[in-house]
Amino acid sequence: MTDWDPSFEIPRRPERRYPRGGGVEYEGETVFALTPHPALSDGDLRALVEEVLDGDPYRYGDWFDLPMPLYLVNDGETGDVFRVAIRDGTVELHVLPATDADGLRELYERLRAASDADWTVECRTD
Repeated sequence: MTDWDPSFEIPRRPERRYPRGGGVEYEGETVFALTPHPALSDGDLRALVEEVLDGDPYRYGDWFDLPMPLYLVNDGETGDVFRVAIRDGTVELHVLPATDADGLRELYERLRAASDADWTVECRTD
């Protein structure tokens, strides 16, 4: 494990739009990519993420029938809601308009505590 703790400061929040045809769209994106070292398979990452999300304070649901795991997560302690995706050996935390850094940081800390891996965190914005 590393002594470096990422801040999870959110540089840009997506904006929610409701098109006339229905649904919801987001303009802009901030994603925190969490990558374990040594690498874990997507199946192992899924098991790890679900093990953590099955505990308090989380409520979550799998998102549709997609070729990769995608969850909508609610942290009952921080009140944060965000999406979690698993792809290509990385856990992605997708910021929603009202997401704060606390919920992202807490999930990261729980993943770190539940695994023997070191984790790198990269923030991407669009």
